[in-house]
Amino acid sequence: MNIQSFLEHHGILRNPFAEEDAQTDPVFKEHCIISAYHPVWDKVYGDPSEPATAIVFGPKGSGKTAMRLQIDRHLASYNREHPARRVYVIRYDDFNPFLDHFCERLSWRKSKKPERVLDAWRLWDHMDAILCIGTTQLIDQTLASDDDVAAAAEDSPMFKASRVHGDDLRKLDRTTARDLLLLACCYDQSTSASFTGRWEQFRRKLGYTNWYVPWDFWLGIVATVVSVVLVGYLFRTERVVWQTAAWLAPLLSVIGFAPYLWRWIRCQRAAMGVRRHMRVGKREVGSLRKVLMRFPPSELASQPLPRFSRTDDRFELLTKLQMATRKLGFAGTIVLLDRVDEPHMTGGKPELMRRFVWPLLDNKLLKHPGLGLKMMLPQELHRDVERETTEFHERARLDKQNVIPAFAWTGESLYDLARARMLACATEGGAPEPKKLFDEQIGYARLLAVFQSLRVPRHLFRFLYRVLVEHCNKFSDAEPHYTIDSQTFESVLAVYLRDMESSV
Repeated sequence: MNIQSFLEHHGILRNPFAEEDAQTDPVFKEHCIISAYHPVWDKVYGDPSEPATAIVFGPKGSGKTAMRLQIDRHLASYNREHPARRVYVIRYDDFNPFLDHFCERLSWRKSKKPERVLDAWRLWDHMDAILCIGTTQLIDQTLASDDDVAAAAEDSPMFKASRVHGDDLRKLDRTTARDLLLLACCYDQSTSASFTGRWEQFRRKLGYTNWYVPWDFWLGIVATVVSVVLVGYLFRTERVVWQTAAWLAPLLSVIGFAPYLWRWIRCQRAAMGVRRHMRVGKREVGSLRKVLMRFPPSELASQPLPRFSRTDDRFELLTKLQMATRKLGFAGTIVLLDRVDEPHMTGGKPELMRRFVWPLLDNKLLKHPGLGLKMMLPQELHRDVERETTEFHERARLDKQNVIPAFAWTGESLYDLARARMLACATEGGAPEPKKLFDEQIGYARLLAVFQSLRVPRHLFRFLYRVLVEHCNKFSDAEPHYTIDSQTFESVLAVYLRDMESSV
């Protein structure tokens, strides 16, 4: 018996339980993302006009990634409805590039063992990674053409909702433009163009003038020409001997280049510091120095750069990014963090994930003004949180955050979720119910008890898919049977629960 004919008999056009991953699930993305919610949705999503941190602990398959995608989609809708008070969204969910760059900066001995690599990971490395994503995204949106925006909007509606327009850029004052260029200098990680070429394009877009910056270089050129002419004249008039002329001309030239050389040395030292201490991105000292040399010294003095192993500079740079985005129409910033169990460095192991996540649990960052972190974390980490020391809890102050200790589903909420997916796949005017798929002997109460035992949506979908396959395999299209009997239901359930226990 064909599964599709069984579903069509119940008014369902396609199998609502075939997909398990929210990122590749068309039923979820097209329908359920705006209609099916977990009971804690309001607490996690909060109010976009006042970004706040929320930390969700949940087992695998419980729907953390689905909730993150829902938050992303709803923030895009919020941005379209409030163009003057949008929210700047930073998606911090792909850690492999940052961990790879980080490993390159460590010694050979440390980089070979994941636990040693993650022991060296600090809060400022997380902040550098967040700033890399936020800055690169902002520059991409700034430099994007209308055709690029149209193409990106087809793949991601969120891109268009957070577009930065040229009119907004022209409203920025010189100080804000300088701050954005400093952030681009340190954190732009795009590979679509050369680093210096893209920075220069961004500078022109911002209208930041710096034509007068190389005055000290031209002073050195003029000093060199004057010294050659002067020493040549003195030598021809026999006022100096050739030995004196041989060292006098270079000396005068070096004196003329002294301001430029001093600025070059300062920018070189700053570039080396950034290259050494900004460990999660790719930067070359030479190209970094060239860009720093394009800032007027007076505007570069006392500016924070990620050139030391400390968080103070990063918090100042984060504030600069927030102030710049605020002037571009973004009233707040939200960071979506997810999939910490997927990087190759953590491998889903609780002790490695703990080393990676713990630096982030710092109240200074979690309560940073205008910033909200939506963190989707594995359930295993909550047990580790409860075993932590008093010092850890004083630093993290999780009692002040919106913490969901268990992203749990009841049998009733899972039933509603299954029903929502079936409605999303139903024929026009159809109203399928999960209980109608099964024989009356099973009963609604039994369904709720079984759904409760499955605990998370992923197991529910897998189980229902297996039941459908097993039932259809028992009957032919010539003699179909359109309700799943109790024997099939219970036998598949027993096998699936045993598989669940063995996989834990």
